[in-house]
Amino acid sequence: MAKEEIQYVWSDKKRTLFGLPLSFTRYFLTETKFITRKGFLSLEEDELELYKVVDKKMQLSLGQRLFGCGTIVLYVKDTDTPVKEVLSVKAPRRVAQLIDKYVDQQRDRFHIRGRDMMGATHRDYLDESDDMEDEVEYDDAE
Repeated sequence: MAKEEIQYVWSDKKRTLFGLPLSFTRYFLTETKFITRKGFLSLEEDELELYKVVDKKMQLSLGQRLFGCGTIVLYVKDTDTPVKEVLSVKAPRRVAQLIDKYVDQQRDRFHIRGRDMMGATHRDYLDESDDMEDEVEYDDAE
């Protein structure tokens, strides 16, 4: 059985001094996931589903701007990685646009909007019997 190959939309390495890709951290974007792979001999891989991305921001320091790099910070509704930093990648604005495009596609696929992932209140979990109890008035003078 042949191993199924993953189709990457974008990939890059973390840039170091002078914008050179001299790092063992690699980033991959597929249509459904963002993957971070770190390490040389032993690899650590972290995946996050794109529909869970709530917000993002871009950080462009002077040194990064001189070499066309930047950092993208993703805020995610994920238990193990609530904040994902995509450190010092080339063309960060183009990468941010790609991430936005595929985040929106995944949200549309699952019929999810950002507000759907916000914390739910306790009233969201009440059943009908609990709603009927709310209509009954109790005498607090007992």
